[in-house]
Amino acid sequence: MTAYAIAQHHNHPGAHPDVIAYLERVQDTLAPYSGRFLVHGGALEVHEGERPESVVVIEFPGMEQARAWYASEAYQEILSLRTDHIDSTAFLVEGVGPDHHPRRRIEELRRAAGA
Repeated sequence: MTAYAIAQHHNHPGAHPDVIAYLERVQDTLAPYSGRFLVHGGALEVHEGERPESVVVIEFPGMEQARAWYASEAYQEILSLRTDHIDSTAFLVEGVGPDHHPRRRIEELRRAAGA
């Protein structure tokens, strides 16, 4: 099942040298895990909640690859170049298949409420 690494950035310093170094190196950390950018900045229209300065979405073939990328030595080596300068909320999330229907989630919620 496809998985995604998603980050919402706040207080982005722009062209800070460390952030630029992070951006120069991050693509090479993704390749071994078949990660690819789906969203990287770009126009942002908020309809609910607080507005982040930017959003990043990276797609992976599955949660295993997403976790392995985030924990990898190559990514951990550059992570502080971003986190020292940009306040972020970052998370990994599993996607749904093409046959997904919200009914499944309703059933899960009902089971959890009854437990």
